[in-house]
Amino acid sequence: MDYYAVQVWTGHESDYAERLAKDSRCQTSIAVPKRTMQIRKLGKIKKEERPVFPGYVFIPIPEGTIDPALRWIIRSTKYFVRLLPSTGDPKPIQEKDRRILAHFMSFGKVADTSKVVFDENERIVVIEGPLKGLEGSIVKINKRKGRAKVSLDMCESSFLIDLSFEILDRSSKGSGSEHGQQP
Repeated sequence: MDYYAVQVWTGHESDYAERLAKDSRCQTSIAVPKRTMQIRKLGKIKKEERPVFPGYVFIPIPEGTIDPALRWIIRSTKYFVRLLPSTGDPKPIQEKDRRILAHFMSFGKVADTSKVVFDENERIVVIEGPLKGLEGSIVKINKRKGRAKVSLDMCESSFLIDLSFEILDRSSKGSGSEHGQQP
């Protein structure tokens, strides 16, 4: 299965995917990987779902090229910007990009908050979640907001995304208190 990247209006990724899915001529699903972010507004923390790759959706196509009829449907759907690398000559995303996409899609529709601890040298240790396996790509950590800025290289460009994390108490990591047992 090949995945093609489609650039759409930022903020309208889900709208584009819904419109494309409603078109009876389109017989494929659309991947819009999302992440859960903790947003603090006026002292209150709430969780929001945001796209992992703002402005992009991914369309799986059986190996081969996009047929002209499907390309027309993709192009004529509202919020379309372009196919990558160019609308005239779209190409599937490369293997390394497919691995990054598969990493985020492995969490289901929405990648939830990662669980982390900090070691004695204040380095982040990811226990579970979308940050697992991306530790080497973390550029900046904001403990107060519970966010890690991660640098990703995808579709021949580099960009930064924020992923939420929750700090687990070091003492509870191995004591069994996570499971409701008293130490």
